[in-house]
Amino acid sequence: MPVLSVKNISFSYGAAEALSGVSFDVLKGDYIGLAGPNGAGKTTLIKVLLGLLGGYTGSAELFGREMRSFDAWNRVGYLPQRVNAFNPLFPATVKEVVGLGLLSKKSFPKNFTGADEIKILQTLELMGIADLGDRLVGELSGGQQQRVFLARALAPDPELLILDEPSTALDPVSRESFYDVIKKLNTEKGITSILITHDTAQIGRYANKLLYLDKKVVFYGEFTDFCQSPEMTGYFGRHSQHLICHQH
Repeated sequence: MPVLSVKNISFSYGAAEALSGVSFDVLKGDYIGLAGPNGAGKTTLIKVLLGLLGGYTGSAELFGREMRSFDAWNRVGYLPQRVNAFNPLFPATVKEVVGLGLLSKKSFPKNFTGADEIKILQTLELMGIADLGDRLVGELSGGQQQRVFLARALAPDPELLILDEPSTALDPVSRESFYDVIKKLNTEKGITSILITHDTAQIGRYANKLLYLDKKVVFYGEFTDFCQSPEMTGYFGRHSQHLICHQH
């Protein structure tokens, strides 16, 4: 059974079509690079799949359940674009921000326990930021903040992790380090991952599959198949496609 099954999803903002007949399956253990040009519908697709946008046609299933009735959101970790994720002036410590990720697993009253404290510390260790637990998040570098936000998404032990252009504000060294962390979570923890990126060439070094979207699915499959795909040759042109695959 696929972790995620999308069938013929279409969505429009008024008269402007954002998604057209999008279909694909994500299997357990996949690491999907979701790429495409600006305005391709990447973030729109993710918002539909997270239940943040209604009014679409088609259907999707998460863990075998129709998305419109899905309620086990603790099984899904989400890291939004950094610019929308956090107010740097908010006086929260790293441990407090990571602890927020555990709230999705709690019923009322949402009180933290000693077990939660242990889980927070374990997650910080996993992300290599245990020494930052008592620091204010607003004082950290961009790369450190992204690790904190990822730790928050990981705290409830999700089976599916969705990341929306998490490296946009990072310098090249921090970006490589962050991608390495996601790859490690995928290979060692078995967390199925979908990462939105503009960097089609670099994501091929980490993801095992590429979903190239431009309102509709242009290509979906193994990155090595992408490099030989006639659909992508027609889309990019042979020279550009060769450069992308050469970087991979």
